[in-house]
Amino acid sequence: MNSSNDREDKAAANNQEATDDKGTINDKAADRETMIEIRDLKKEFGDHEVLKDVTLDLHKGENLVILGRSGEGKSVTIQCIVGLLEYDGGSLKVFGKEIKDLTEEELQEMRTKVGFLFQSGALYDSMSVRENLEFPLKRVRKIKDPSELDQKVREMLAAVGLEDAIDKMTGELSGGMRKRIGLARTLILKPSIMLYDEPTTGLDPISSREISELIVNLQKKYETSSIIITHDMSCAKITSDRVIVLHEGAFIAEGTYDDLEKSTDEQIHDFFI
Repeated sequence: MNSSNDREDKAAANNQEATDDKGTINDKAADRETMIEIRDLKKEFGDHEVLKDVTLDLHKGENLVILGRSGEGKSVTIQCIVGLLEYDGGSLKVFGKEIKDLTEEELQEMRTKVGFLFQSGALYDSMSVRENLEFPLKRVRKIKDPSELDQKVREMLAAVGLEDAIDKMTGELSGGMRKRIGLARTLILKPSIMLYDEPTTGLDPISSREISELIVNLQKKYETSSIIITHDMSCAKITSDRVIVLHEGAFIAEGTYDDLEKSTDEQIHDFFI
C-alpha cells in the first residue's frame, strides 16, 4: 500500500500532467462558486479505513466524475455528502455549511437542494409514473393543485423524452426507462446539485450512452452541478468536465478525461485499457 506521502507525490505529478493550453483544471475553475468542499475526509467501518484523506471541490455548473474500482469508497463519499453516513474526520461543506454542524431540520432542508439518483432509480413499484413524480412535489413542495402537479410532471417527463409513459406502472418500464424516470423524479424539485451513483449500471451500451447524453443535456438545461461516480468509461468520457481517480481511500489524479487517458501512471492507465 502506498504511504500518504507517496499518494500526495503521485497526485501532484498527475495533476501536473492534467494541463492544457489554458492551464490546469483547477486554475480554470478557480473563479467559480464552490458548491461542495471536502478536506481530508475520513470514514471507517470497524477496522477498515475506506476513506483516508479525500479532498475535492465541486464547482458551480460542472460535471465531476469520480472513477474508482468497486469497494474504493465512491458511494461512501456521496452518502457522506447528503448525511446518510457520518464521516469520522475531516471537513465536508455543502453550500458553505459543515454537514456535521447541521441540525436535523437544516439537513433535511439541504437535501431538498441536492438530488441523489440511486443505481436502481428507487422508484415506487406500487405507483404509476405520474404518482412517482408527484410524490416529491406533494411531500416537499406541498403542492396540491392537480393542474399544477400535471404541468410540472409533464414538463419533466418531456425533458427526459418519456411524456407518453405518464400513466404506465413502473413494472412496465425497461431498465433505461426506469433510469430516465428516476432522473426525472430527482430533478423535478430543481436541485442545485446532482449526485449520480453508477447511473448506467445494468444498461446495454445504447441505453447507457443515451443516459450519459441525457445527464449532460439536463445539466445544461437546469444548470446543475453534478458528481457522477462510475466505472463506465464511456459514461465518464461523455459526461465529465473533470475526472478524479479514487484509489485506496484517496484521490491520486485529477484532470480532463483526455488528459488522464494519456497518463503513464499504471494505476490510472488501467482504467483506459
